[in-house]
Amino acid sequence: SDGLGSGVKANILATLTSGIIATMLKENAPLEDVIETVTGTLPTCRSRGIAYATFTIIDFDHATHAFRITNFDNPPVFYFKAGEVTPLEEQKEWIHGKEVKFSSGVLQQGDFLAAISDGVWYAGPGKKYNFGWEWEDIAGYMAAILRGKVRAAQTVVEDVIQHTHDLYGHQPGDDATLVGLLLRPRTRAMVFTGPPLHKEMDDHYAQKLLAFKGRRIICGGTTGEIVARHLGKEIKTIVRSFEEKIPPIGRLEGVHLLTEGILTMTQATEYMKAAQGDISSLPNDNDGAVLLALEMLTADEITFLVGMKVNPFYQNPLLPESISIRKNTVEAMAQFLRELHKDVHIEYC
Repeated sequence: SDGLGSGVKANILATLTSGIIATMLKENAPLEDVIETVTGTLPTCRSRGIAYATFTIIDFDHATHAFRITNFDNPPVFYFKAGEVTPLEEQKEWIHGKEVKFSSGVLQQGDFLAAISDGVWYAGPGKKYNFGWEWEDIAGYMAAILRGKVRAAQTVVEDVIQHTHDLYGHQPGDDATLVGLLLRPRTRAMVFTGPPLHKEMDDHYAQKLLAFKGRRIICGGTTGEIVARHLGKEIKTIVRSFEEKIPPIGRLEGVHLLTEGILTMTQATEYMKAAQGDISSLPNDNDGAVLLALEMLTADEITFLVGMKVNPFYQNPLLPESISIRKNTVEAMAQFLRELHKDVHIEYC
């Protein structure tokens, strides 16, 4: 939603509008009732004759990949197939005396939807362009990005918003918002950390990790040795990945990332929290904690295999398993990842 003008008043109106829409849709209110409530509630600017807040709704079905777009006074939505912008057929209806546009379709792998506020569309007057950044210019800019095998909608969104900011000369004259939706394959990761409680199960869990279809990660030196022994291979330490507080990472055939255990996992969780789950806000360092945080934020589904054998270096072996430092470290990371709406599973072994 985009409030008329800019500043506090526009922010309040846009936030109120999007809040009403999201709440009603969450309670399964019919879309027509939602539109009627919002359009009937919003005041109209007397001098300009337009609504005080616009809105675009993208209603997406995760099972069928079908989408329906409802657009009230915002710029047209961009729909890309195979990296090329594709026209969407629009139907118009008048609700409470206001014109609302509808379009629909079904996303295929690699398809991308983008909704913008007019602050993106009009970027640049008096700066680079005399008449703003035209809709076709924005479409062409996004198409060029999408042809580069984009793995996440965030890549497109951040690039376009940064370019918009540049066109304004880093002094935006209007609120600029871009929402992107990319249909891509689901990504999965498995993290094996800590030796199993019973040594005879070492090979079982090593094989379970190596057979996993997705990103395979080891956190812990002893855990790495278990998998290396199962493979009959040696771990190679990557010295250049060493940081003052974070031990270096290792390299092992069949494993995408091998780090130290508790210290690295704890720091990775701190990095993710500080970045508020935003990949672009992670530190630029190349240490194991940053790489682990990147793996966790990139994955949609994460499975933890958590060995319950106590490491006396970290913990008194006489303490009960329920207060295991490793167990608590994993659960803290898992809790934060669940707050980011990721599917997280923990298997203790």
